[in-house]
Amino acid sequence: MSRYYRLVVSCPDQVGIVARVANFIAQQGGSITEASQHSDLETGRFFMRYEILADSLAIGPDAFSQAFRPVAEDFQMEWALTDTAKRPKVVIMVSKESHCLVDLLYRWQAGELACDIVGVLSNHDDMRSLTEWYGIPYQHIPVDPDDKQPAFDAVEAQIEALEADCVILARYMQILPPALCLRLSGRVINIHHSFLPSFAGAKPYHQAYQRGVKLIGATCHYVTEELDAGPIIEQDIHRVTHCHTPKDLVRFGRDVEKSVLARGVRWHLEDRVIIHGNKTVVFN
Repeated sequence: MSRYYRLVVSCPDQVGIVARVANFIAQQGGSITEASQHSDLETGRFFMRYEILADSLAIGPDAFSQAFRPVAEDFQMEWALTDTAKRPKVVIMVSKESHCLVDLLYRWQAGELACDIVGVLSNHDDMRSLTEWYGIPYQHIPVDPDDKQPAFDAVEAQIEALEADCVILARYMQILPPALCLRLSGRVINIHHSFLPSFAGAKPYHQAYQRGVKLIGATCHYVTEELDAGPIIEQDIHRVTHCHTPKDLVRFGRDVEKSVLARGVRWHLEDRVIIHGNKTVVFN
């Protein structure tokens, strides 16, 4: 597979940004294979993502970054350059529901997710055999409902030990403490069904069935201190009718949850998501 550098930029909008960046890349001999940009007219912010064929450049990523700094300073850019040769390290967290974990592990093994899954953490031991079948370390960290902090201290220690670049909550049914959310800001991805806050608690799909809902949905988002209120990466829905049973709703819900999570994770790993306040710009 070809190697690329990804240049991701956010800065105040003004005339000449695209021309200056494209000219800089051309001066280095760079071939741009994918280019995306967006201007937010309300905030006056500009966003850009370029993929550059690494073999077209005579310099490596460090030298490229050093040479690009004057351009970034001129336009007050927040920017990052990533090298696809360095695969992100991912930790998955799960409880008892397996559908999202199974889907992610399959996609990873099939080469759809450009990352290294370095570990699975869980507050239950149910997913051990599945995880270890893929050759991935599994860590069981029980959570005491009367004192959860020791468990989350152990979770944080594992994430640090595994040097995780990204943490995926694949139906992990515990709420991360605010301090941990803050430390991992922009690095934790979660999935939840669309019934909140109307149908909270146990069996939300059964509650929705009793109410006669017509749409089932899911939201993939970054985790923040405010529960289920972080920047949204991806959403989708599945239409239902009076003919469907509660079991149908649960099945549809699992399907939409795992597909939405997989898309959100893939876009994050490919540097297609830029956080902008409590929103995102997604170059998908």
